[in-house]
Amino acid sequence: MSARDWIEKDFYAELGVPPEAPGDDIKKAYRKLARELHPDANPGDAKAEARFKAVSEAYGVLSDTEKRKQYDEARRLFGSGGFRPAGGGGFGGGSGGFDFGDLFGGAASGAAASGSGGIGDLLGGLFGRRGGQASAARAQRGKDVETEVRIDFTEAVRGATVSLRLSSPATCGTCGGNGARPGTSPRTCPTCAGAGVVSRSQGAFAFSEPCRDCRGVGRIVDDPCVECGGDGVSTRTRSLTVRIPAGVDDGQRIRLAGQGEPGRNGAPAGDLFVRVHVAPHELFGRNGDDITVTIPCSFPELVLGTTLTVPTLEGKVSVRVPPGTTSGRTLRVRGKGVARKDGTFGDLLVTLQVAVPSTVDEQARAALEAYAAATADFDPRPALTALLGRDEP
Repeated sequence: MSARDWIEKDFYAELGVPPEAPGDDIKKAYRKLARELHPDANPGDAKAEARFKAVSEAYGVLSDTEKRKQYDEARRLFGSGGFRPAGGGGFGGGSGGFDFGDLFGGAASGAAASGSGGIGDLLGGLFGRRGGQASAARAQRGKDVETEVRIDFTEAVRGATVSLRLSSPATCGTCGGNGARPGTSPRTCPTCAGAGVVSRSQGAFAFSEPCRDCRGVGRIVDDPCVECGGDGVSTRTRSLTVRIPAGVDDGQRIRLAGQGEPGRNGAPAGDLFVRVHVAPHELFGRNGDDITVTIPCSFPELVLGTTLTVPTLEGKVSVRVPPGTTSGRTLRVRGKGVARKDGTFGDLLVTLQVAVPSTVDEQARAALEAYAAATADFDPRPALTALLGRDEP
């Protein structure tokens, strides 16, 4: 894509967000549109598929902090006529016109030679070329792709293998990525001799710009592939098996190298990032590498001491409660937590909580009253008693 094409596209409008929208709003807008426009939800709808590609392209730029910064700067300088040559031309390539590729190509070389990149260095990454070379004629790494998966608490602790079905851009299976109908091959562009750029003169200056005949690719497809339309990339549904490592945290991303969008002109594919969401457990919680559990106890169990049977993810263990244990105390069971990368395990943290019956019968009431009388000298709130005592006249 040429500099002119990129600047004239309004990626914010594609996603329906304002230019100052934060990254989270951009992600939410993209996910909403992607669900509505996905080819699986609109089979045979060419317009929805085109919009899906446009929205994905917009998100690819705006979700990348550096690309978004470059895109915003380019639109600020040039997108609304912020820079026009003296001849009054606009974006056009005719007489009096000025192509941004000219500015970022040969015109930037002087700045580069002096050690300061100038505008060419500022926006070279956005337009994908530097020193007069078109980006499409070079190998371009594929974009990274992100998806989500939900697993339960036990799978997060122990690890799991999950299957994913993804609909995303992939190398066209019909043409193998060259864009030509099977049995044919692309030919070298005769205009640029495969370089992807051509030079022209404008007044006293000579400029390079992407070749208009091959759109900067360096080759021409005379008989396009029916599946991808000559692009070499098509949206396909594929199945993947992903190994979730033991101990994964909620919100953690797992990287699958080379499983993202395919690269261009022989470049490697991008990566696939799988964001893991862990469903909460009805009994257990987690604190880092430790598993937490709260066990209700009766008052006599805490006062007199006892041995409790406590559940774990692997079965059960016996936990000794010392006499005089207070409600809220946490006991530690070694090695019953989350697996670590070094092969060791976290612990199980057992919090004891006294359970108070909502009603008692006459016999229990009498026993409690007798206990209260027997322990009348025990002050459960000594610090508070001392504080209140100082306030008395």
